[in-house]
Amino acid sequence: MILGMSLATFVLVHVIISLIAIVAGIVVMFGMLGSRRPGGLTAIFLLLTILTSATGFLIPPLVSEKLLPSHIIGGLSLLLLAVACIALYVMRLSGAWRRIYVVTALLALYFNVFVLVIQSFLKIPVLTAVAPGNPPSGPVFAVVQGIALVFFVLMIVGAWRRFRPS
Repeated sequence: MILGMSLATFVLVHVIISLIAIVAGIVVMFGMLGSRRPGGLTAIFLLLTILTSATGFLIPPLVSEKLLPSHIIGGLSLLLLAVACIALYVMRLSGAWRRIYVVTALLALYFNVFVLVIQSFLKIPVLTAVAPGNPPSGPVFAVVQGIALVFFVLMIVGAWRRFRPS
């Protein structure tokens, strides 16, 4: 039991939170490219991405049992999200904090997508068949992760240049 839920229920809630966070984050990212002022969806993205990273630490094996790459990504994501929240809510995107927000928020989104790709290859049989192993490996997996990385690099650079909310 985790937080009063069976492990299966807790993982399902974690996955649902993660997917909503990713969708909200993608909308926020495209909003940055259009230089739209952060609003309620940004708060949802940040909150749910924080919850995604935090709840990931509760899924066995716990960090105290064995440190996994997912724990490291979760920790980095929480650090990035803390800086993004400070940039947005404390520093109000003033000066360099605008670009700090863009980079930290979108890197946190990328980490969430990175884990989504890994979990998809682990859990979806047709993907597992083309990239077996734990962690997944092979050219198909590498190409998919490479496409995700290039996409996010381009989006971060674009948002870095364009995001100037009024």
